[in-house]
Amino acid sequence: MSRISVRGFAVASATAVTTVGAVVGVATGNAAQATSDDNFETTAADSTLLADIPVGAQAQVQVASLAEQADVQAAAADATARKDAEEAARLKAAQDAEAKKKAADEKAEREKKEREEREAREKAEAAERASRDAVRDASSFAAQGSYSVSEVKAIARQMVPASQFQCFSNIVNHESTWNYRAQNPSSGAYGLVQALPGSKMASAGADWQTNPATQIKWGLNYMNDRYGSPCGAWSFWQANRWY
Repeated sequence: MSRISVRGFAVASATAVTTVGAVVGVATGNAAQATSDDNFETTAADSTLLADIPVGAQAQVQVASLAEQADVQAAAADATARKDAEEAARLKAAQDAEAKKKAADEKAEREKKEREEREAREKAEAAERASRDAVRDASSFAAQGSYSVSEVKAIARQMVPASQFQCFSNIVNHESTWNYRAQNPSSGAYGLVQALPGSKMASAGADWQTNPATQIKWGLNYMNDRYGSPCGAWSFWQANRWY
């Protein structure tokens, strides 16, 4: 029970009583009595407790005090709720801003990577086209009676794109060690790339048995058609020991 609230009610009651006493004193011409009553008012206001308040009024005092406390608590709760809501809103806005920035950064990084990959791919394709444009056709080489390994390799370097030559060379080295007359006695495979049967190479030229340029032309076309490139054929060869 709030003593302040009780005292407030007691002061009001004492004031009412004092006022009545003062009026009576003035009517009888007793100034001393009025002064005594003033002292009584002060004493009553300072010393009145809940027990001095009429029983019927005590419930009202208690209800008023509880209502006042409830109002104060409700106001404090509302203030706390508003503060919490404002803080939550601030944190949410900060999180949203951070998430948006992160998404923008990731998108920029992804676009940069895609752009770099596209540029690298286009550059490689351009180099490949330039390399193919620079290669010579088998018909541009004059036929010889015989060819050394170095001569055969020199012809291959001029016919096979530079980016694919090493893969082509790996396969030929394993299949025939660059011997354009190599023949497998059991299967009948023939030439640099060991075409099976060797007569398949006739599609590249009638001189397929004696001209390494014709064999290189056929072998390059075969690797491109079946594996996409000599390097694709070489990858398959390493996994299977044939192509």
